Amino acid sequence: MFRQSPTLTRNIHTQIAERIGGSIIRGEIAPGDLLPSEMRICEMFSVSRTAVREAIRILTGKGLVESRAKSGTRVRAPEQWHYFDPDVMRWQMGSTDIDSYLAKLFELRMAVEPSAAALAARSAGAESKTHLRAAWEAMARAESSDAYVSADIDFHVTIYTATGNEFFWSVAQMFEVALRQSFTIAAPGDHRPRSLAEHRAVMEAIVAGDAQAARDATTQLMRHSAADIVRIRGNDATS
Repeated sequence: MFRQSPTLTRNIHTQIAERIGGSIIRGEIAPGDLLPSEMRICEMFSVSRTAVREAIRILTGKGLVESRAKSGTRVRAPEQWHYFDPDVMRWQMGSTDIDSYLAKLFELRMAVEPSAAALAARSAGAESKTHLRAAWEAMARAESSDAYVSADIDFHVTIYTATGNEFFWSVAQMFEVALRQSFTIAAPGDHRPRSLAEHRAVMEAIVAGDAQAARDATTQLMRHSAADIVRIRGNDATS
């Protein structure tokens, strides 16, 4: 039922949660199914009941399972999973078709990011503006794809945090995991000069406090980013 490594190292209960959570996300344990009993999981992983209980608590916090007295621990419906949880997202990324994953990611970004940029233009303080400019400058001077991707992620996360709205902050935390996949695919492309200019337009609009310009610049950046992924992947992953 669970994919196991030869040994469980590091944090035992986290490792158990990783095995069970991954099995749930991959569909190896279906929604509505009961997990094996605590004792059976102890035997499967050669661990204590305390470690198993802590692992189940972790999975419960991620919305993957629910435990009820006398009826055991059951997998919840996918609609109840906490998809913004970094572990849930990472497990999903490892088991989902990449083109489907990118399409969903771009749908979310297109729906949210232009509005986040507009709000950031109205709300960003001096510190956020300085951080945004520093992120763009790091993109401009990056000599490797890894450095460029890290700076690019920092740039977009800063937009969300600059909104001053904690609900957007949750999206930013999710993007720190989710964006790396798509940015890494796009980073080696020959579109970087254009992308840098478009990022700069977003940055300058936010720094200037021009909400409409920030929204428009972000929308253009997003559309071109989607087109870049389509061209590089050879599949219309973003439609």
